[in-house]
Amino acid sequence: MESKPETLRERTRRAVHAEITDTALRLFAEQGFEATTVDQIAAAAGISRRSFFHYFGSKEDVVLGDLEALGLRVRDALEARPETETAWEALREALKSLRAPGTGAVTPLQIADMYADAPSLRARHLEKHLRWQELLAPDVERRLGISPGDTADPRARAVIAAALACLDTAVEAWRQSGGAADPVELFDQAVAAVRA
Repeated sequence: MESKPETLRERTRRAVHAEITDTALRLFAEQGFEATTVDQIAAAAGISRRSFFHYFGSKEDVVLGDLEALGLRVRDALEARPETETAWEALREALKSLRAPGTGAVTPLQIADMYADAPSLRARHLEKHLRWQELLAPDVERRLGISPGDTADPRARAVIAAALACLDTAVEAWRQSGGAADPVELFDQAVAAVRA
């Protein structure tokens, strides 16, 4: 089935969203996340404060992106993994779909630094993990042989929470290495420690 081509309105919205994102990320990198205000972002992007909130719910959303869309991307990648893979193997490969090259404004390392320095970003990040547990649970339950939706069985959510914690610690170790270490190897080391 062919997808419909984007309308001019959709292309314009996507372009404006990207321009605001680049402007905000550049300001965050220059001034720090906490020191940058929505009014500064709006002024630098040539839009009103109201227009900023038309595109983003908060300045945290600029850095975090569309949490739901990212979660859905991981879920889709997880569901596409072969049935023969264990829950851990499938989660490892699905989480690779999160690799991002960064934007023209900042590098992934600068974004990781923002997370480390901004408590409000870390709090929103934890919210994301809770939402992702719900999205990823059905596939992990199936891989573990748990009846669908059996909330009394904690194993699926424990595996997901542990995998996400391993991802966070791997990203932090990667950040502390100045981006020199391989984040996938760091993730594998964290998982090996948890599963030992």
